[in-house]
Amino acid sequence: MKKFVLSTESTSDLPLSYLTENNVACYEMGGMVGDFEFGGTSGNSLDIKDFFNRMRDGEKTMTTQVNLAEAERFLESFLKQGKDVLHLAFSSALSGTYNNFVAAAETLGKKYPNNKVLVVDSRAASLGEGLFVHFVNKKAEEGVSIDEAYEYALSIRDDICHYFVVDDLEYLYRGGRVKKSTAVLGTLLRIKPVLHVDLEGRLIPLKKVMTRRKSLNALVDYMQTKYDGWSDDVFISHGDCQEEAEYVARLVTEKIGVPGEKILINHLGPVIGSHSGPGTVALFFHGRNKREDKED
Repeated sequence: MKKFVLSTESTSDLPLSYLTENNVACYEMGGMVGDFEFGGTSGNSLDIKDFFNRMRDGEKTMTTQVNLAEAERFLESFLKQGKDVLHLAFSSALSGTYNNFVAAAETLGKKYPNNKVLVVDSRAASLGEGLFVHFVNKKAEEGVSIDEAYEYALSIRDDICHYFVVDDLEYLYRGGRVKKSTAVLGTLLRIKPVLHVDLEGRLIPLKKVMTRRKSLNALVDYMQTKYDGWSDDVFISHGDCQEEAEYVARLVTEKIGVPGEKILINHLGPVIGSHSGPGTVALFFHGRNKREDKED
C-alpha cells in the first residue's frame, strides 16, 4: 500500500481505469482543436475519435503546458490532506510543465514544512511516461517511503525505451518537433520515419522506411535488440489506428514472447496526439543501451 500520493499528467496517456484502480492522481492538461477548448482549466472533455477526425479534416490544434498557479493548486490539494506527493512529470525537453511543477514544489515546501513534494522529470511521453508511472507505482505499492520511491524512479528512468512511427510528419513540424525541410521531404517521398526518445527526453529520428507495414515491423525489430526481459509489461499507444497497434502487439508476442495479457494498448490523448497526429503507433518497454541508438 502506498504511503504517499503518486501523481502524473494526462500526457502519460494512461487509461482512466488504470488511474482509478491504482489510485494514481492525474492532472488533465489542455489545449484547443479548432475553436473548442479541452482539458486544463476548461473542464471540457473530448471524444478522442472526434478529435483525430477533426485533425484529419485540417482543423488546427494547440496545447498548453501546466502553469505555475495550476501546478501549485494541484499539488496543494494533497498537502492540505497531510499527504506527501511524488509527481512524475512530462519530459522537460518537450514542455515547460516539469519546471513549473518543480517551482510549485519549492514554494509549497516552505508553506507545508512537515510534508514532502518531490518531482521527477520522466524524460518520457505518452505511454512511455505511463510505463514509467506503472513501474514506480508497483514499487510504491510495496510500502516503500517517498524517498525510496524517488530514488527508484531515478534509477529506472533511462531504461524506458520509446519507439514510434508517425503517418504524417507535418504534425511534428507544426509542434516544432522536426524541421520543415524534413517534413516536406518526408511527405513528398512518402517516408514513414521511425523515431525514439533519447536520454534527455528529446524526439530523435532513427530510420527512414518507405512503407507503413515496414515501419511497424521496425518498431519490433528495435525492441528485439533492446529488450532486456527485466519486465514483460509492454505498453502501446496509437493515434486512432487500433488495428495497427494490435498488429504490433501480435508481433511482440510472436517475436519476443511477451504474453498478450501483459501488453496494454491505449489511444493517444489529445495533448500528445496534437503533436504526433492520427496514425501514430508507439511501442514502450524496459530495455537497455538507449544511448547507442543512432540514425541509420
